[in-house]
Amino acid sequence: MSAQAILRELREKSSPEKARELQRFFKTAPGEYAEGDIFLGITVPEIRKIAKEHDEIDMRELKSLLSSKFHEARFCALVILINRFKGTEDQKERRKIYDFYILQLNKGFINNWDLVDVSAPTIGQVLLSEKNRQITLSQMAKSKQMWVRRTSILFTFASLRIGKTRETLSIATLLLTDQHDLIQKAVGWALREVGKIDSRQLRTYLTKYGREMSRTTLRYAIEKFSPTERKKWLEVTR
Repeated sequence: MSAQAILRELREKSSPEKARELQRFFKTAPGEYAEGDIFLGITVPEIRKIAKEHDEIDMRELKSLLSSKFHEARFCALVILINRFKGTEDQKERRKIYDFYILQLNKGFINNWDLVDVSAPTIGQVLLSEKNRQITLSQMAKSKQMWVRRTSILFTFASLRIGKTRETLSIATLLLTDQHDLIQKAVGWALREVGKIDSRQLRTYLTKYGREMSRTTLRYAIEKFSPTERKKWLEVTR
């Protein structure tokens, strides 16, 4: 199966009306975060179905699909990559997938929040066995590329899934004063997940850093608190 064949199947499912809607939703206009991204207008379930049917595509063709100008083609490529990752316990194979992923991320092909969010928590599992993972994540959090920075905090969701919060809190702190809305939201989301694991730890973190974070980050972080407690945190961190 070739990338072009998969792209033809995606085109068959395209909807111009849906494409216009998605291009507005994902902020593709000049000056917006996804400027120039092109959508075919396909639902996520449809993309996942096509990805599942073609999970044997070789890496060269997958690379071609991931470099497509069409957003849904890149999403499809990432779903295939995730399925391949989940389908093997071989750590060398998983590392190859991770290295491929990082290369494509740095080239700018994983370049919207849904692409990062659907893939990073799974691919980030590779770092759980890496001794220098904190260094890797810290370097990513300091990147000039916004999508690399978002990936750094989403990678830590692999740790959150096994109940570990240290790396999430560390990377959240590095990103705490980031000015981009999509980083602020991601950090707040990650902190909210920390609270699900250990609410006391989240409250301690908010006491220390609440005044430094954006209101967007804070609102996301306290989303699961009671209305009364949310109001308190918003007042004491002004």
